[in-house]
Amino acid sequence: MCHAEGMTAASIPVHVVRVFTTDDGRLGNELGLVESEGATRGHEQEIAARLGFSETVFLDEVGTGAARIRIFTPAAELPFAGHPTVGTAWWLRQRGTPVEVLRVPAGDVAVRFDGDVAWVTGRASWTPEFEWHDLASAVDVEALEPADFTSGHHYAWAWMDEGRGILRSRMFAPAFGIAEDEATGAAAVRLTDRLGRDLDIEQGRGSRIRTRVLDGGFIEVGGRVAQEPGPVFVAL
Repeated sequence: MCHAEGMTAASIPVHVVRVFTTDDGRLGNELGLVESEGATRGHEQEIAARLGFSETVFLDEVGTGAARIRIFTPAAELPFAGHPTVGTAWWLRQRGTPVEVLRVPAGDVAVRFDGDVAWVTGRASWTPEFEWHDLASAVDVEALEPADFTSGHHYAWAWMDEGRGILRSRMFAPAFGIAEDEATGAAAVRLTDRLGRDLDIEQGRGSRIRTRVLDGGFIEVGGRVAQEPGPVFVAL
């Protein structure tokens, strides 16, 4: 990533937020937001790889009540993802252009807010297939080493309080160029669908993800977001 005081002709501004923070605004998964322009088109994958965030969003169109976005990991474009859509919805609201729908390749993502918690709606079928590691305890989840996962998409989890739907998780996705993801909304959507119940997930170092089961096969995923100072700049 290239930080600079001002933008040069070869530099692209990137706004950065942290998604799925704790209730007091700590932790969360960094997300890069790029407003698409001539210099970025056709270079999205290159920019995402240089930034190195688990995902970077490119805002192609922002209109009244809706925005069209594309989502890239360092290695691939995604049809849908949770932390990018939650983060984008929050960022657009903060800058004074709130939307009710985010249009991604998988379909239309409904957006709503409950206080300072941003919620988006998706389907499990929009998310990658994960290899599930259902472990006995949070200690077992915390003992895992990212280097032991060399391919695919892996989600490890264990109940902390099954009655209240609280669990501990970690996600490793070398197939997407992500050794370990701090907070993964897509996996939360798929696990919620798999278990058939609302969840409260502590992932990574302690980021917080909430989910709700809706009618019609939809899952809602939400969390708090915090703005990082910036923007930062990436050179092309």
